[in-house]
Amino acid sequence: MTSDNSKSVINQKILKRTVIILYLSFLVLSLAANIIKFPLLGMSKTVWLLLTTLIFLIIILVPVILNYQYIYFSDEGNMLIFRYYSTGFIQGNKNSVEIEKKSFSGFTIDHSLFGLVRSITLYQRMKEGVAKYPPINISALKPREREEIIKTLTTYAPRVKGKKRP
Repeated sequence: MTSDNSKSVINQKILKRTVIILYLSFLVLSLAANIIKFPLLGMSKTVWLLLTTLIFLIIILVPVILNYQYIYFSDEGNMLIFRYYSTGFIQGNKNSVEIEKKSFSGFTIDHSLFGLVRSITLYQRMKEGVAKYPPINISALKPREREEIIKTLTTYAPRVKGKKRP
C-alpha cells in the first residue's frame, strides 16, 4: 500500500495564498484607497477589519497550531517507509523513517490538544533494544487514510501476550 496526502497539502497552500491575496486586497481597498465605503452591510470599518483579520488568522494559523505534515507512506517490498515534513507557515526539514518489516516492533497513537492533534510513534527492534522514532503527525490525513495506515501497521506489529494492539 502506498499513500500520501499531497492533494490536501496543495489545496491548503492554495487556500493560504488566496486568503492572503483577499485580505491584502481588502486592506488596500478599504484603508489605503478608501474605495469601499462604510458602513457596509450595516457594519462599521472596525467590525469589518476585526472580522476579516480573525478569519485570516484562523485560516493561516490552524495548520501551524495543529502541526499539519505532508506524509508519504509505503509498505511495498520489505520496508515500511514514512516520509514527512511540516507544511505550516515555515516548512520544516524533510524526514524519512525506513524500518524493515521483520524488525518493526510496533507503534503508538498519541492524541493532544483535545484530540485534534494525532501522531504515530514507531518502534524498531535493534541489537541494543527497542528504538523509538520521533512522532509523525497524522492530523492532516483524511480519516480513511489514517485508518488504512493504522490497519497496515497493525498487520506488521508483533503480538505481545496479554496485550492488545493499538
